[in-house]
Amino acid sequence: MACNRQKDNTQNLQTQIDSLQANTYKPGFGEFMSSIQVHHNKLWFAGENQNWALADFEINEIKESLDDIKKYCTDRPETNSLGMIEQPLQNVIDAIQQKNVTAFKSNFSILTATCNSCHQATQHGFNVISIPTTPPFSNQDFKMQNGK
Repeated sequence: MACNRQKDNTQNLQTQIDSLQANTYKPGFGEFMSSIQVHHNKLWFAGENQNWALADFEINEIKESLDDIKKYCTDRPETNSLGMIEQPLQNVIDAIQQKNVTAFKSNFSILTATCNSCHQATQHGFNVISIPTTPPFSNQDFKMQNGK
């Protein structure tokens, strides 16, 4: 009798787990891309101002969002095209680590062009990304503070 109760309880718990997993919020591809767009903008102003700590933070936020897309959006065919961004992203990371503003700007331009190439390849060419001209937020200073 005790074994049957445990088996029934296990099945009941599994049903509850399955229900929770089916109803868990999962961000969509567009939410991740919107987040990347904000970080792309902030990354530009951080690098342009040679605020390398902030640039490093922003590039890692982009990488994290791309990793999340690969984890949560496996059902989207666009996910398979993300590999094209890896080398341009690494080139920006290298420029940040070298604290080389010229290399940063050049590689950021290539990264931006690669984003647009990916959009073209995935039938999202209507979504054109450009090098930012104004920061996304007026309440953030992108200049280094206290020379650090």
